[in-house]
Amino acid sequence: MSKYRIMRKSYCEKERNRLEKLHKFQLAHKYKKVGITIAIFAFLLMIAKKFVDEPLWIKPILSNILLLGMLIISVSKEKIEDEYIDSLRSQSYRLAFVFAIIYSLIQPGINYVVTVLLGKETGANEFSYFQVLFFMLIVQLLFFNQLKRWNK
Repeated sequence: MSKYRIMRKSYCEKERNRLEKLHKFQLAHKYKKVGITIAIFAFLLMIAKKFVDEPLWIKPILSNILLLGMLIISVSKEKIEDEYIDSLRSQSYRLAFVFAIIYSLIQPGINYVVTVLLGKETGANEFSYFQVLFFMLIVQLLFFNQLKRWNK
């Protein structure tokens, strides 16, 4: 083998190993409770901020904290993590991805129909990254839990 092929092969192997580590990345099961606590705390603060006058920078911070809590829940291991649970997790991520794309394609049309029906600008034409990510994480978590329940 030439020196170039050996270097190339070792580089490819290193990259494959890095991707495998990233693919298998999960937090310990105890972080699921941490994620739930963070998500609930952020959600309650989002509700509470509706009743008080707050600076504009609070909303995006609380939104990001809520997404972070949901992500921690999503990537945390189950008590018993086996190939079957891994398969269910993959299915739920796939479904969440497909539903998020469908949501992203349909939502502007729904906003347009609501605007036409109400005959005025409702402010609902905003379409943020938060909506898509929140929807995707909620769908993933719900489908994962439902798939676990169906397949017990």
